[in-house]
Amino acid sequence: MGKLLTAIGLMSGTSMDGIDVALLRTDGESVVQRGPSAGYAYDARFRARLKQGLDEAKSIAMRVERPGTLAQLERDLTLRHAEAVRTFLHENNLLPEDIDVIGFHGQTVLHRPDEGLTVQIGDGDLLARETQIDVVYDMRANDMVHGGQGAPLIPAYHAALARGLSERQEVGAPVVFVNIGGISNITFIGTDGRIVAYDSGPGNTLIDQWVEAHAGIPYDQGGMIASEGAVLGELAERYLSHPFFTAQKRRSLDRNDFAPPSGADASLEDGARTLAHVTAAAILRSAAHLPEAPATYVVCGGGRLNPIIMKDLTNLADTAHARVLAAEALELNGDSMEAEAWAYLAVRSLRGLPLTYPGTTGVDRPVSGGRLASKVIDADAEQG
Repeated sequence: MGKLLTAIGLMSGTSMDGIDVALLRTDGESVVQRGPSAGYAYDARFRARLKQGLDEAKSIAMRVERPGTLAQLERDLTLRHAEAVRTFLHENNLLPEDIDVIGFHGQTVLHRPDEGLTVQIGDGDLLARETQIDVVYDMRANDMVHGGQGAPLIPAYHAALARGLSERQEVGAPVVFVNIGGISNITFIGTDGRIVAYDSGPGNTLIDQWVEAHAGIPYDQGGMIASEGAVLGELAERYLSHPFFTAQKRRSLDRNDFAPPSGADASLEDGARTLAHVTAAAILRSAAHLPEAPATYVVCGGGRLNPIIMKDLTNLADTAHARVLAAEALELNGDSMEAEAWAYLAVRSLRGLPLTYPGTTGVDRPVSGGRLASKVIDADAEQG
């Protein structure tokens, strides 16, 4: 066992709703001691700026480019993360010197794995200076240098959690962790410990885009809109027949790979209900590519809070003789799991341990990654 480090993970996902913060003590391997977590929402104006940034990022050909307002957006995003860290530390009676490292995801504005191009805005050096804590960031790039898809990165953490669950009788193997964020992804841990992971399809993004366009609200809270609608089979099949689900090679997704329906395709309620079904069915279709049939699905991410998605997923899994459990049923935190993962990965990066594997991203060999930004001590302040 290596030395235990105290790490903070910062995640701003494809739903662009805010910053998740989580604290972890870990050796980056088998020891995982989960601490407090919190979420800090973006205001509506900043969310609109992030969406504009997605459009501006479409012209990027080299990952260092920051066209349009992206340079200023990157700075402002980083400062918001710094403020989130300061607030989190204050709320938990912690000081910067209590934290060994921050794992900083940044905000993905472009992800084109077939072109070997991924861009997460976020200035690690600025965050380190602002927080006075070392920062590991840009963790996807090295994977793509070695032929990987750059995603998903969370499987290494899922595997550590699965080791802790293996002794619990209610968790049958093989186990699949399902993260329903903007994009859904799955991590399979086989009966022999084998790890396979990939994006499984659209998560909350299509539903969020649909209800925002047609109801003026950012998401379907609690599946209330979907609960008033019906599944439109033809519309659902339009999504589920996408070549993504039948291709032999698994690939990671960008939020633009699946577009929301047009207003003429469905009523507000039927559209939300159909897209909730697509989210659930996509997970099962993608699971068909796994080496063993799953016995247990452990669901985390915002999508687990939509009872319509969860009901459909439970019913579909039941026909395949598998169980569906929300993360909380296993005393895990489905909201903070990705942020926890980034803390865990930061410690692995510091130790030079692999972040990704051939079975998770398609990388040619297990590789580490991430860039280290060291905190800068103000000499004048020290002398004073």
